[in-house]
Amino acid sequence: MSYLQWAFVALLSYSAVAPLVGFATTGEPKVPSFVAALITNSILLVATVGVVLYEGQSVSAYLGHPKAPYLYLAGLFLAVGILAYYRALSLGPVSAVVPIFGTFLIVSSVLGILFLNESLTVRKVAGIGCAVLGIYLVSVE
Repeated sequence: MSYLQWAFVALLSYSAVAPLVGFATTGEPKVPSFVAALITNSILLVATVGVVLYEGQSVSAYLGHPKAPYLYLAGLFLAVGILAYYRALSLGPVSAVVPIFGTFLIVSSVLGILFLNESLTVRKVAGIGCAVLGIYLVSVE
């Protein structure tokens, strides 16, 4: 599959996460947000271990890789981001939390352009602008 097909699978799958977590962590009975994060991310961990084993990839070979510190830092940011996201979903409406969280798409795109030497085209500027407008329109009451 191409990166676009994988991205579409990711979109469809990740779209279900917020409503499911929001439902599980609100109302009565509810699951505490950090417990929900542990359960869902444990499933992610088990699935990832399965894929790595199936692919025959070695994890230990990459723990000291020159780029491993970037992964460790990314893991820390991921942990903070996911824990904060789950807490926000347990405290506020999905329709408000998700657009704010979704702003990461814009920030990540800009960081890719600034720090990874990705091309900045008029089309990308227009796309990022539309994303900003879309997030604004769905997040303002």
